Amino acid sequence: MAYVIGEDCVACGTCQAVCPTGAISEGDIYVIDPDVCISCGTCVESCPNEAISEG
Repeated sequence: MAYVIGEDCVACGTCQAVCPTGAISEGDIYVIDPDVCISCGTCVESCPNEAISEG
């Protein structure tokens, strides 16, 4: 199951920098492409605002 980024995202870019598949893209808040996400959890561990959860 892919992860999703919630409203607590402050667009710091930490998750995008650590994603091994490049599934995270920039916007008003960051967005995870569920077709590219491998559910490794690296982004969840890196998020300083705990804004990422299972989708």
